[in-house]
Amino acid sequence: MTTQSSPSAWQPGVTGGGTLPSGPGGRTAAPSGDGHGPQTGPPTVTVGSYPDYPSAQRLVDYLADNRFPVERTAIVGTNLTLVETVLGRMTTGRAALIGAGTGAWFGLFIGLLFGIFTITNWVAVILAGLVIGAVWGAVFGAVAHAMTGGRRDFTSASSLRASQYAVIVDADVAEQARQLLGRLHLGERTPQTAA
Repeated sequence: MTTQSSPSAWQPGVTGGGTLPSGPGGRTAAPSGDGHGPQTGPPTVTVGSYPDYPSAQRLVDYLADNRFPVERTAIVGTNLTLVETVLGRMTTGRAALIGAGTGAWFGLFIGLLFGIFTITNWVAVILAGLVIGAVWGAVFGAVAHAMTGGRRDFTSASSLRASQYAVIVDADVAEQARQLLGRLHLGERTPQTAA
């Protein structure tokens, strides 16, 4: 005897019409927007373009000082470049020294925490935490560097740099921003409409 299932009951491998919610476990949700990804928000207008970040920041600060709704602005860096500046050679001894410094700070924190609850000789508890932290930090720093097998024998600092910083605002408040910026002379370029 065959039983026919009701059209609203969930059936494996069949999407839509079931009692499960839309999404990965149930029927497919209808795409939102134009189907080309997430919504991008309201249209924006570029009100200034600068070669460095402090100039763009100064412009937004000026807008904030003049009661412009700065929550409707953004600073957009374009043509990003990753720059890794090499600071020096890394040896096992230097790794141990850096680890000792980090461990000493952590040990000081733990020593202070335990020192609060110590009735007598709290200075000894703090110093013990500092020394123990420095020793363990040095050990872990040296071991961690030795385990790299010489693949990275240098220290460095990375930073992102942009060649241009644009200040954009929502299109419906762009005229207000232009009027305010007319009083400020930072060398902004002609505003362009962005999508």
